[in-house]
Amino acid sequence: MRLLLSILFISITLYSCEEKAAPTPIDPVNWSTRVISLQDKDSLIIGNSYLSVYSEIYSVTEHRTINLTTTVSLRNVSSNDSVYITKADYHNTNGDLIRSYLKSPIYIKPLETIEIIINEKDMHGGSGANFIFDWATHTKSIEPHFEAVMITTSGQQGISFTTQGIKR
Repeated sequence: MRLLLSILFISITLYSCEEKAAPTPIDPVNWSTRVISLQDKDSLIIGNSYLSVYSEIYSVTEHRTINLTTTVSLRNVSSNDSVYITKADYHNTNGDLIRSYLKSPIYIKPLETIEIIINEKDMHGGSGANFIFDWATHTKSIEPHFEAVMITTSGQQGISFTTQGIKR
């Protein structure tokens, strides 16, 4: 019996010391493979959308905040035509530009979604962060849809909510 317990104890000890595999990182959008030259802008409808996001929210008082991971979805809801994104700018609570995601226009294929991930530790945006998107579609196409999912977990508690973009 002692031998069996000793073997079990050694097995558990060795197993618990085993190095865990690193989590697979989220594959970021490779913007450079999506670059497109928009030659005939006269045949396109130009639009602009606003999306509110939160890198932190208040909890209990204004002196305690909770950090959030944000997934920003850029969705082409057309089943026939590509949509073109010409600007994706991230601003903080004060309206200051934090980062521009695009240097050149990109395309999103029909029914495709691409995502921007704001890491939970990235608190640059604050409680009133937002995105401004400039986009273009073909004249008879549906405009793109922008939404965000904010989430965090701690122990057995989780917080999540969504926001949707509005056309400006």
